[in-house]
Amino acid sequence: QVQLVESGGGLVQAGGSLRLSCAASGRTFSNSAMGWFRQAPGKEREFVAAISGSENTYYADSVKGRFTISRNNAMNTAYLQMNSLKPEDTAVYYCAADTSVPYWTATTREYEYDVWGRGTQVTVSS
Repeated sequence: QVQLVESGGGLVQAGGSLRLSCAASGRTFSNSAMGWFRQAPGKEREFVAAISGSENTYYADSVKGRFTISRNNAMNTAYLQMNSLKPEDTAVYYCAADTSVPYWTATTREYEYDVWGRGTQVTVSS
C-alpha cells in the first residue's frame, strides 16, 4: 500500500524554524513530483512548495525565501525546511505525490496530486 507520512510539526515562536519530513513507503517516488500544501483553520488548502524528480523547485510567493523544499530519493523522503516562521504560517501541512507528472517538472495544482499524507500540525505563536 502506497503511503506518505509527515512528521516534524509542532509549536514554535515567530521567527523560529521547523523541518517537516515526508516518508514514502510502498513504492519508490524518485520519479514523482513531491509537494507540500497547507490548510489553515477556516481556509481552503493551498500550495506551499513542490519539487520535481529532477529537483526543480517551485514555491508559493508567501513562502519564497523562507521555506526550502528538498528530497532524498535514496531514503524516499521529502523535506520542507521552514525558517522565519510567522503566525500566518499556522496550518496543517500535507505532503503529496504526483506520480504521473514528467520527471523534469512539478505542478502547483492540488488536484494533480494522487497520493496524500494525513498532515502534521504547525503552530506559530506571536
